[in-house]
Amino acid sequence: MIKNRGIAMSLKDAALAVRENAHAPYSNFKVGAAIRSASGAVHAGCNVENAAYPEGTCAEAGAIAAMVAEGETELTEVYVVASGAHPVPPCGGCRQKLAEFGKAEVVVTMATVDGTEMHTTIGDLLPGAFGAAHMEEH
Repeated sequence: MIKNRGIAMSLKDAALAVRENAHAPYSNFKVGAAIRSASGAVHAGCNVENAAYPEGTCAEAGAIAAMVAEGETELTEVYVVASGAHPVPPCGGCRQKLAEFGKAEVVVTMATVDGTEMHTTIGDLLPGAFGAAHMEEH
């Protein structure tokens, strides 16, 4: 769990803090994400760019990887923050990743560093999501 002086951080604080660690030398577009897992723990990730541009990692994917590395597989809340005039939604790939680990009703907050927030759900971000149930044989 991410802590600040022994006190559990909010998703917003965790996302803002980890955003500062983003490796974005090509786009200069830093993104931070924090997710709360079913245990209540907060896991954070930031974008990591690569000179072979599509090989980078999104902040949401980093936060999910941190959660899974801690042995958890269910997220219950998401917060994503980036600079810009408007909150930035997760990319298509990250929407699928969020749907893999969170229920359709999980709230996703998208924010700017200036404090503007928009709230939606995983289900609204990815209607008709492909999931494990689609692979079950009947």
